[in-house]
Amino acid sequence: MVLPVVAIVGRPNVGKSTLFNRIINERLAIVEDEPGVTRDRNYAPAEWMGHKFDLIDTGGITWEDGRIEEEIRAQAEIAIEEADVIVMLTSVVNGVTDLDERVAQLLYKTKKPVILAVNKADNPEQRANIYDFYSLGLGDPIPVSGSHGTGIGDLLDEIIAKFPEEKDNKSDDTISFSVIGRPNVGKSSIVNKLLGENRVIVANEEGTTRDAIDTPFTDDEGDKFRLIDTAGIRRRGKVYEKTEKYSVMRALSAIERSDVVCLVLDASTGIREQDKRVAGYAHEAGRGIIIVVNKWDMPKKNSGSAKDFEQVIRQEFQYLDYAPILFVSAKTGQRLDQIPKMVKRVNKNQTQRIQSSVLNDLLFEASKLVPTPMIKGKRLRVYYMTQVATNPPTFVVFVNDPELMHFSYERFLINQLRDNFDFTGTPIKVIARKRK
Repeated sequence: MVLPVVAIVGRPNVGKSTLFNRIINERLAIVEDEPGVTRDRNYAPAEWMGHKFDLIDTGGITWEDGRIEEEIRAQAEIAIEEADVIVMLTSVVNGVTDLDERVAQLLYKTKKPVILAVNKADNPEQRANIYDFYSLGLGDPIPVSGSHGTGIGDLLDEIIAKFPEEKDNKSDDTISFSVIGRPNVGKSSIVNKLLGENRVIVANEEGTTRDAIDTPFTDDEGDKFRLIDTAGIRRRGKVYEKTEKYSVMRALSAIERSDVVCLVLDASTGIREQDKRVAGYAHEAGRGIIIVVNKWDMPKKNSGSAKDFEQVIRQEFQYLDYAPILFVSAKTGQRLDQIPKMVKRVNKNQTQRIQSSVLNDLLFEASKLVPTPMIKGKRLRVYYMTQVATNPPTFVVFVNDPELMHFSYERFLINQLRDNFDFTGTPIKVIARKRK
């Protein structure tokens, strides 16, 4: 599920970062009593009354001449575009200013829900001075104090009331898969070839794709897909680009919406550290994964080069030993037709359910192959196994003491599952629980 996004915007020095920290309940954003401290956008997860959402803190919007001011305003405009709900923060100390009016005019054009909050209303006298803010035309102003927490609950109640209804545009028989990878590995070119038309801009420049773009299509066998092309995920600190965090956030949300993820590597440049970081996002999300080696037409190879490259991949991505590897070329179309076929196989594997009776037959045979571990004179006893979830397949093993379940024996059970059933492309979770 994609979480709603809430952006806090306003002119400088109205306390946006203080409110941000108050809502997320930790000191993440830097707070100083001077304008211009927050220049970039800060993102953090937040929750109120069981409703989870992503919160964005932005720099103060101004229209002064200067590169920094322009970049701050651009950052804020990106946050506004990303947001489902916008909180415009003002300050009761200064009253309604010309900048407040200009920010309000900017927000009128968004056609999005805007909540007006008046900060630094620390006492009843200050809270009584909020009526001038009706002139901004953004509805009832809500008095708050980011420093003391006054009125925050009322503000959050209003925020969650404005959340859009969760929409699920995916039908039951549609498989969603995303194409992820570091910049310039050919993700958009692969998407274009798969779709048979230029639906995504392609250029020989890193970071061309900015948004996650969903495109439904049907393959030759009549199976339905939803293809999600994501922006290139870059290493933080290496590239300073005003749409960088925006792109990463879109890519992560695309992974969350995917059943299967295609991790694209560049055969011409080899594996980089950033490839591992990008893969980690999908692995940690528990999605089915396919490793796609693109530009296989470019490097000089011998007859054993594919096997050699696969060995390198297995060494560098040891935690993805379950992921199948496809060698393709978006330029020539080589083996691209294998991607939808593999996506269907991986999706089938990660949604399959295995009967408990079959699992316990496997457990019985496994106990004869390898004895359960003994820790501090106490032996692990495994009584029963059952599958409790799919996407990824999750199994609960009932034991005498979960602390005796050594990771090596857990790994052994996972390998037994893979040897007896087709779990290609999907991670497997094994959870040990004490038998009651």
